[in-house]
Amino acid sequence: MIWNKFIYTISILFFIGLKSCGIYSFTGASIPPGVTTFQVNFFENQAGNRPGSTVEPGLDNDFTNALQDIIMNQTNLNLVSMDGQLIYEGEITEYSVTPMTATSQNTAAQNRLKMSVALRYFNSKNEDDDLKKTYSFFYDFPAELQVYDVIDSAHKEIFDRITQDIFNDTLAKW
Repeated sequence: MIWNKFIYTISILFFIGLKSCGIYSFTGASIPPGVTTFQVNFFENQAGNRPGSTVEPGLDNDFTNALQDIIMNQTNLNLVSMDGQLIYEGEITEYSVTPMTATSQNTAAQNRLKMSVALRYFNSKNEDDDLKKTYSFFYDFPAELQVYDVIDSAHKEIFDRITQDIFNDTLAKW
């Protein structure tokens, strides 16, 4: 009997604690009160305008979808195409491959694929949360391979890291 009261009391305190922190998701998201929708505008690939960068066909669409997916999978927010309460927009500003290490014959031993994204985030319920930030990540691979040999795993790793960083800064507040 005493044990049941103890478990009941602990359970009540736990749920009161969650409620007092605002709306909480077990994925770590802290959804602002009253927010139910988000919008991810197309992240245009402008990397070709930067010296040393290349244009990768479909990169913009793939990244936009990756950002939508992480927010949909880690929150209960609804994706809308216009008038979202949270708006994500920006551009892919860099997509480049550079040699990282050299061999004794002065050839590359390892290459690095790097991608940078300029983000603008707007919260219509709380303008203090608005954010402008650039995110970058890279994928190193052996020089004997071409980018197209590693592109799927490279994009997965880069997208996962950049989208998780965006999620953490805008919704998890880490």
